[in-house]
Amino acid sequence: MPPAAQSAVVSSFDPQQYIGTWYEIARLDNSFEKGLEQVTANYSIDDDGTIKVINRGFNPASGEWKEAIGKAKFADGPNKDGTRTGRLKVSFFRPIYGDYNIIELDRPYYNYALVSSGKEYLWILSRTPQLTFPIKAQLMAKAKELGFATHELLFVKQANQVEYESGRHVMPQHN
Repeated sequence: MPPAAQSAVVSSFDPQQYIGTWYEIARLDNSFEKGLEQVTANYSIDDDGTIKVINRGFNPASGEWKEAIGKAKFADGPNKDGTRTGRLKVSFFRPIYGDYNIIELDRPYYNYALVSSGKEYLWILSRTPQLTFPIKAQLMAKAKELGFATHELLFVKQANQVEYESGRHVMPQHN
């Protein structure tokens, strides 16, 4: 992970507010999500305080859904106010755990997040299947500043996605 990204995690967040479904807007491509569209991550808190993770995506080549179920635990103890740092460990293949670092989080509403795991893995997540360009640009700028290869980001196709053409409503069209 780029050195700056190691210390870039959010210093406090409320896990109860983070749980629920997140849509993957963009990612640095990786082998376990290769070719997947309509990718979501669903988080819920288990009785033991760990977080259950269900990642799901559709493979249009095979016409099948792929699902991975994992577990996340907090890497740091709770803050004095009961919040947690954005540094977690997640495993889909126990006992091997990888980093899950929440680098940026829309607060107080938790509408979008920038998450990394090492320098090769980066995700832009949103509570909705689409995210406005200014917010995507802001998150990409933050990731680039931290040393991530943002020029390699893959933007994920979501169901019922509306493709907007920028500029056509402003620029006259000459044929």
